[in-house]
Amino acid sequence: MFVLLGFSEHPWLETPFSELALFVVLLVSYILAMLGNVAIILASCLDPQLQSPMYVFLSHLSFLDLCYTTTTVPQMLTNMGSSQKTISYSGCTVQYAIFHWLGCTECIVLAAMALDRYVAICEPLRYALVMRRPLCLLLVAVAWLSGFGNSLVQVVLTVQLPFCGRQVLDNFFCEVPAMIKLSCADTAINDATLAVLVAFFVLVPLALILLSYSCIARAVLRIRSAQGRRKAVGTCSSHLLVVSLFYLPAIYMYLQPPSSYSQEQGKFLSLFYSIITPTLNPFIYTLRNKVMKGALRRLLARACRLCCRQGSGTGQPAW
Repeated sequence: MFVLLGFSEHPWLETPFSELALFVVLLVSYILAMLGNVAIILASCLDPQLQSPMYVFLSHLSFLDLCYTTTTVPQMLTNMGSSQKTISYSGCTVQYAIFHWLGCTECIVLAAMALDRYVAICEPLRYALVMRRPLCLLLVAVAWLSGFGNSLVQVVLTVQLPFCGRQVLDNFFCEVPAMIKLSCADTAINDATLAVLVAFFVLVPLALILLSYSCIARAVLRIRSAQGRRKAVGTCSSHLLVVSLFYLPAIYMYLQPPSSYSQEQGKFLSLFYSIITPTLNPFIYTLRNKVMKGALRRLLARACRLCCRQGSGTGQPAW
């Protein structure tokens, strides 16, 4: 069993009132993340106006965010309501395996979305020819398989580490850096492998995103009408904001030397990109997207009609 310290270093956050307030905030964030991401997935799958490649990628991004929160938040809620904040060794292994799988996959999905925006703005006449559905599904499959490969390597190396003494994790959930720090063996190979894989799966997609947006910026500057420029910027601003929310904490967490790694800052950043980011993403993609807002309204109207039809039919004969 592993003990998860969480807020233990901040006693004022472990008073009954503070724990209740944190529990409510965490639960509300989790419900909002679930509702928002499920709504985007359903709208992208059911609405005929959301069948373009951008919404294929967006539905996968929402599914990733849904899995992110479900992997970590229920365990955190359980621990907040318990005096013993523990997690089993197998549960811990499953948690960090899935967490790193999803993180790597999201890096590549965000890069694929940047490619989609590049083709849409820089090569609009070839968009339908280039961004065909088979290519989109191939990019998504590559993202999921790459994430699984990264997670498999991390798990194989981490499960071989011995843990001596009291097994206490200074975190809210299980993560590979925290597990490596806890081991009493030489972790040079684990540190090096983690650094190389994370650098590859974070920096390569980020470089592709930055390259795409540099080309997009040049294309936008060549647009003569102000309305055209606003429309082009509007289609990219949501994605750029999501990229910033995801990449900045990840770069700070994983791309710094182990000697300068701050566990205290790291665990709060983990909390940020495992809860705050998945909760904000649905709002970021819907508030400025008229097509998505229209699709969500139609989805809600369809759900209301279905409920009303079932409610009115329960007290009537089938004939």
